[in-house]
Amino acid sequence: MKGLVLAGGAGTRLRPLTYTGAKQLVPVANRPVLFYVIDNLVDAGVTDIGIIISPETGAEIQATLGDGSLFGANFTYIPQDQPKGLAHAVMIAKPYLGTDDFVMYLGDNLVGSKIRNAVSDFTLRRDTSAFLMLKEVANPTSFGVAELNDKGELIGLAEKPKVPKSNFALVGIYMFRSSIFDAIGRITPSPRGELEITDAITKLMELGGRVDCARIESWWLDTGKKDDLLLANDTLMDDWLVAANHGAVDGASKISGRVRIEEGARIERSTIRGPVVIGRNARIVDATIGPFTAIGDEVVVERSSVQHSVIMTASSIIDIALVEDSLIGKRVCVRPGAARRASLSLMVGDDCVVELSSH
Repeated sequence: MKGLVLAGGAGTRLRPLTYTGAKQLVPVANRPVLFYVIDNLVDAGVTDIGIIISPETGAEIQATLGDGSLFGANFTYIPQDQPKGLAHAVMIAKPYLGTDDFVMYLGDNLVGSKIRNAVSDFTLRRDTSAFLMLKEVANPTSFGVAELNDKGELIGLAEKPKVPKSNFALVGIYMFRSSIFDAIGRITPSPRGELEITDAITKLMELGGRVDCARIESWWLDTGKKDDLLLANDTLMDDWLVAANHGAVDGASKISGRVRIEEGARIERSTIRGPVVIGRNARIVDATIGPFTAIGDEVVVERSSVQHSVIMTASSIIDIALVEDSLIGKRVCVRPGAARRASLSLMVGDDCVVELSSH
């Protein structure tokens, strides 16, 4: 079985961060979201993986992921010139996928469970043409929605329906056999100009294909917006963070809870309240960090308090009373300026300077 990871798209909901980078590479607990997707596939034994990339961010994704050896996998990059829908992405991957069964996985989704059992079940169910993973949600109008009968069997699909027939959303993890290509070839673009995967699966069912589904009982997180990404950061650190100290902590500092400190990081006269992860070569001086905060590599925090935030690589926060509920990009400088505000909630793109009042 092969994997197909969708890592294209413009990432408009995470702008300005994604003006200068791929949304799938925004870090959660100091690891790019895309890394967790690859981990889940490899854990399921799926190591031959095609990655759909866009012209805008494809080079960055290739440079970050490499050839797959970092993950014990083999990557093939597949350019998608325009975002014409999930089913379109499947069709342009046809030369790579051939007649193999495959798992399609959206590259900005995080799930709290492994997919290995679902992959194994699909491999054994030779009479099944497709397998979908579902999650009960409060806002089904924002997703592809599955209609189920009284037995829990799939009887219909709709893409972002105004009047949903259930609250079970398509998670963004699909398993297909090569019969999906014939189904895609028989559909036309939706009113929004895309080849919808929900239309393709519906056509597959009309052609006699059996489509099964399973519900995810753990959490499922879309990382497309600032608040969603902060929630993902909270959830991953709460569930998965393993405490470790590979850096240097002086005797005047206090560490409590689950805190991971990477190599080269220095903590001086500071209080760290986990869950917190502090990246390589970060410097925390006379500061309070956490809880639920990810400090990226080479970040400097001096005489400031940061909580419930993600601070990305090489940024600095100097002399700020409180930064909270914030997502701060790479190489951002937050320091006192002329404005007046004691508590901050920021979403700041790369290479910015934010000047704030020191009063």
